[in-house]
Amino acid sequence: MAALTCSITISPERVGENDEIKKRAARKLGISPSHITFVRLAKRSVDARKAPPVFVLQLEVWVDEPYQPQPDPEFPLQNVTNSPEVHIVGMGPAGLFAALQLIASGYKPILIERGKAVRERRRDLANITREGIVNPDSNYCFGEGGAGTFSDGKLYTRSTKRGDTRQVLETLVAFGATAEILIETHPHIGTNKLPAIIQNMREKIIECGGEVWFNSRLTGWEIAGGKITAIQLNESEKISVKSLVVATGHSARDIFQLFPRSGLAIEAKPFALGVRVEHPQEIIDRIQYSCPTERPVNLPAASYALVQQVEGRGVYSFCMCPGGIICPAATTSTEVVVNGWSPSKRNSPYANSGIVVEVGPEEYRQFGSDALSGMWFQASVEEKAFVAGGGKQVAPAQRLTDFVAGKISQSLPGCSYLPGITPVSLYDVLPASVAGRLRGGFEAFGRKMKGYMTEEAIVVGVESRTSSPVKIPRSAETLMHPGAAGLFPCGEGAGYAGGIMSAAIDGMKCADAAVRFLKGAK
Repeated sequence: MAALTCSITISPERVGENDEIKKRAARKLGISPSHITFVRLAKRSVDARKAPPVFVLQLEVWVDEPYQPQPDPEFPLQNVTNSPEVHIVGMGPAGLFAALQLIASGYKPILIERGKAVRERRRDLANITREGIVNPDSNYCFGEGGAGTFSDGKLYTRSTKRGDTRQVLETLVAFGATAEILIETHPHIGTNKLPAIIQNMREKIIECGGEVWFNSRLTGWEIAGGKITAIQLNESEKISVKSLVVATGHSARDIFQLFPRSGLAIEAKPFALGVRVEHPQEIIDRIQYSCPTERPVNLPAASYALVQQVEGRGVYSFCMCPGGIICPAATTSTEVVVNGWSPSKRNSPYANSGIVVEVGPEEYRQFGSDALSGMWFQASVEEKAFVAGGGKQVAPAQRLTDFVAGKISQSLPGCSYLPGITPVSLYDVLPASVAGRLRGGFEAFGRKMKGYMTEEAIVVGVESRTSSPVKIPRSAETLMHPGAAGLFPCGEGAGYAGGIMSAAIDGMKCADAAVRFLKGAK
């Protein structure tokens, strides 16, 4: 007989009491607790819609039979040293999961990464914070693990139709992530723990016979007879290829420019632009948990999700980081870009979130009508933020109340953004249509969350790397670019993913497509 399933609610104070959980499960199933032999937690979430907040536990319950644990999933990794090769450009989640999938299929991945390994990459991140110097090939966006490595490691996606999210989570656990990510409704690993997991993946890929090339930037390729035949690295080295997975992330502007230069189609794609707002975490806790002082024991740092239509466009929260830190995510030294992340314990005294507005051709028409016009518009706003901040990655900022009132702040509260902030009118940085809609969005959010609109909150600019400003076309059937057989646009940068989970799934799909292509080419 299979395990029975049920859902119970329990107070934060009692969530760790196994006997109480067993009693409630028995009551829900209409049986005596003595008949329950084992209870397994399948999912856990917090319901704070009414005070006091409670945990919602989805349980699997064994009744009158012994519990038989499921064996840990096996990953069919093998030695592929002498197997057919597939080249992968980009070592973020799409590239890493593509590599693991190739090994499982008996093919040899060659990972090509413009940046450095995670350990060396940390030094470049420290340089951004301390000196305001950005290495264009090694920063918060580029390097082993991609943009997600040092930006929190959030592991949820709104799109459950993309593929097997469970497989991605189990793979991460196999490489060192805590098993908690299998039960949390909104799992995350934490920037302090994710680098070690990424390193474990790389070591396994190499152990199986795959190759990893760091400090290798894709600078060109050759298309002959409608097929990808070679790539150029670092402006000099030429490598013959039969298949190429392009998983370079949402900030690889030089790669986007390669497509039209090569006569390959690329499309402009709407994205979102705005700011990052930061509150003291205790304010968000009080609002979300309806607690007059500190949050109840065992409850995690509270988060929020907000959306409002303003003048026909969506204004919404993005990448909300409870107990988090605002970080500098620029890819050159002449722009300012902000993002957010949380450590695994989410124990920073601040809560931050992107608040962004949908943008499209209306905003970037002045940059032309070609496929890269949105990208150049994005870059122009980031450069304005750099000038407004005064250099060295100092970010322009306003108190939230002052932003809504349209005035420059006379002083600024404490902020987690370590390169520093300076009082500036963000209306001089953001396009008028974006700033105006942000103001309307914040006013609405203040009505929805009493206490959200406070002078203790700060608005920091600019949040501009929400997603790729382009889409690289590919066949829905073969996943190849229509102008280059063997070239597989992949992941977030190509416009087919929106975070770690969906990028990993797309990487596996592209790996499978590359295998089908190579088998058919024999």
